[in-house]
This record gives sequence, structure tokens and C-alpha cells, in this order.
Amino acid sequence: MRHHVDHRTLGRYGSHRGLMLGNMAASLFLNGSITTTVTRAKELRRVAEKLITRARGGSVHDIRVVFSKMPHKQAATKLFQDIAPKYKDFDKGGYTRIVKLGARKGDGSPMAVIELVERKADEQK
Repeated sequence: MRHHVDHRTLGRYGSHRGLMLGNMAASLFLNGSITTTVTRAKELRRVAEKLITRARGGSVHDIRVVFSKMPHKQAATKLFQDIAPKYKDFDKGGYTRIVKLGARKGDGSPMAVIELVERKADEQK
């Protein structure tokens, strides 16, 4: 039974998984979109959306929490200065989009693109 198991292990132990997802989040923030497997994209969405929500706050504590999860200075700077202000007036969540691409040729693994969503003010509820 899978009581209280709410995340995917991705075949890695906890510290490696956390660092991998932090690096993937940094790449997502720097490039705007990345191509990865569907499973990794779904886990990355959880991490990236929490980081963007934290960055919207902008306090010193929020900066320290983001750096503890994603210790990439350039990506964190872009997150706080460019990305977070775009989502300032919106509800929490919904900052990323996952588009499925099909199977990878080598091993048949399902692939996807995860990207940051461009939201306009007129889409606001």
C-alpha cells in the first residue's frame, strides 16, 4: 500500500533527486522550456511552481528558501527579477505547461516539453 507516498523517486535517492530537480528548475528558468521525460516533467512542475510562488513573496526568507532548493545564482536572480513579477497578480500555481511529444527513439520512453506559461492580464479571473 502506498499510504502518504506523494512523489516519484525517479530511481534516485533523496538528495540526488533534490539536486537533479533543482538543476532542472534552473535550466527551466534560464531557457524558458526544456525537453525531458514525462515523469521528470511532472515532478519538475511541482518543484518549479513552488519556487515561483516563493519568489513572488520576495522576502529575505523566500530568497534563502529558493537558494536552498536551487543553488544556481544566475537562475535565482532571473527568477526573482524577471519571472516572479510576471505572475505577481495571479493565483498560486499554473505557471508551467507540459506538452507530450511521444516516445523517445532509443528506449521508447515518453517525452515531454515543460515550459513557462505566458499569461496575460485579461486572462485573470
